[in-house]
Amino acid sequence: MKMKNLFQKNKERKRYVTLGGQNSAQLSRFGLNDDIMDNSSNIPNVPDGLFTKCSGCHEMVLTEDIYFNHFVCPKCGHYHKIHARERMDMVLDADTFEEWDVDLEGSNPCDYEGYEEKIQRLKERTGLDEAVITGSGKIGGNQIVIGVCDTQFLMGSMGHVVGEKITRAFERATKEGLPVILFTCSGGARMQEGMVSLMQMAKTSAAIKRHDEAGNLYVTVLTDPTTGGVTASFAMLGDIIFAEPGALIGFAGPRVIKQTIGQELPEGFQRAEFLQEHGFVDKIVERKDLKATLSQILTMHRVGLELNSASEVMSYSVNQAESAKDEYRYQLIEQMRRYESYLNDIYAKKIDIGVEDQAEKQIEIKGKSPILADLKPWDRVQIARSNSRPTAMDYINRLTKDFIEFHGDRSFGDDGAMIGGIAMFGKMPVTVIGQQKGTSTKENILRNFGMPYPEGYRKALRLMKQAEKFHRPIITFVDTPGAFCGIGAEERGQGEAIAKNLFEMAGMTVPILSIVTGEGGSGGALALAVANEVWMMENSTYSVLSPEGFASILWKDSSKAKDAATQMRMTAADLKELGMIERIIPEFPVISEDNMNRVTLYMKRKIAGFLIRYMDMDGQELTKQRYERFRKF
Repeated sequence: MKMKNLFQKNKERKRYVTLGGQNSAQLSRFGLNDDIMDNSSNIPNVPDGLFTKCSGCHEMVLTEDIYFNHFVCPKCGHYHKIHARERMDMVLDADTFEEWDVDLEGSNPCDYEGYEEKIQRLKERTGLDEAVITGSGKIGGNQIVIGVCDTQFLMGSMGHVVGEKITRAFERATKEGLPVILFTCSGGARMQEGMVSLMQMAKTSAAIKRHDEAGNLYVTVLTDPTTGGVTASFAMLGDIIFAEPGALIGFAGPRVIKQTIGQELPEGFQRAEFLQEHGFVDKIVERKDLKATLSQILTMHRVGLELNSASEVMSYSVNQAESAKDEYRYQLIEQMRRYESYLNDIYAKKIDIGVEDQAEKQIEIKGKSPILADLKPWDRVQIARSNSRPTAMDYINRLTKDFIEFHGDRSFGDDGAMIGGIAMFGKMPVTVIGQQKGTSTKENILRNFGMPYPEGYRKALRLMKQAEKFHRPIITFVDTPGAFCGIGAEERGQGEAIAKNLFEMAGMTVPILSIVTGEGGSGGALALAVANEVWMMENSTYSVLSPEGFASILWKDSSKAKDAATQMRMTAADLKELGMIERIIPEFPVISEDNMNRVTLYMKRKIAGFLIRYMDMDGQELTKQRYERFRKF
């Protein structure tokens, strides 16, 4: 049986109606990368092109099923390569694409024999002018510049025409202030063009640098394969880097690496999942979700640029509180406000409430359970450490919406103890970052008990610098026993990573709010808390080190941790009195799943007030206020 490749006869580009009964030439546009059964097979009455053999599971699958599943095998999930124009159709709003630089003339700089003829044959066979298509369009109504590479054309290799088209796209995007979305797939630099091809790496990178300095967004989507000089230039320079599942991504190909070092490579080596684990990919996005994800990112970006900041946040604050139609929600806010006032009065007067006096020193709020006005410092240490306490992700999900988590430090790894990304606070995009603990032993091990490695702090700093570029406020959630101390952490520069955060946060030109939600342990906590204001949950702690460590070092007796907790003045009440924090968030009386909605509704109102105060300050005012805040200590 003779098998046909779906790319072989691609001379016409008809819009898909039904795949059943169509021949290979009509189907060739859709980029299914494997063979189809024709009428010469031993299966009777099977129309040409009805079935496709999946190169993942090697099963015969209805071509129609693959098409309607975004060219992903419905049986095994294998991602088939697709034509650049089909990719455009998948992600762009209908009838919005305008192609740029069509029929850009190339040359043969190295006089490579047969090169011009091969290029011409590829143009005829694939319907492409080169290995990339560029132009403008819309995604979710957001105007963008887009580029899509295609491996059908000399494996998507980057010659001088590819480099020129990408460079022109970025230059025009910079001039018009537009985001760029670039889909990559390539075997690397085009060998037939020698050093001219190599220079495209520098040329495209220089154009991206100008686009970046103008404050514009650049998103790359890495598809299979993305290798060589493309990986080492425009593919890895996005503000946000997405990848398709299972995509091969690397500089040197796995075959070359294996031949060079003579070793077996680990399973999944250089695949998208490997790249995310090692910190180089923000998020792996399934093809079916790609348009929605890009639309969400672009909308957040556009809204952030268009936002009339103070009035929009004030509107959010009013809508959530004073003008709430739900009277019960309004009363909850008022109750929390009175409770906070009561606690602040206690803290200001330094009232010491012993255990025997607690029964008489209670307050009642709207018939709810009595709330203890005070606990001993060691009691609060235990509450702050509790596994039942909400995590950073819990706060992010309750306080914001449309959260998109980004992964990795773009250097070594993705630290599970540090999470971060972008979300919407009311009508405003914000960057949110938090130290993440687990709620079970298994999750705690995965999250390293909330103790970040250097790559966790570098991920946080990367996201903060991104927020600064796009003028997004930053909210951090601090909850860590401290930075992880271990051989690997020291080898990768734990101290340097923390120091760099302190240094860079001091000069950030966007508002920063830090909220200590559980444990605030030493420099590992401070690395997220060089902020314009620092708040603490009522039962959280913030200290130079743990009470056990304090007792061991100064008293040579770790059993005196209870006494150390009092001596260290590490509770929210102590630190409010010392002027180290600006606000205590009441927990009513201990935050849990039962009352978290109540507490976070109150927090929303206070965060809105913070943003109203700070977001209209210019960068110089923000850094001056932050400097003076820490200068007084």
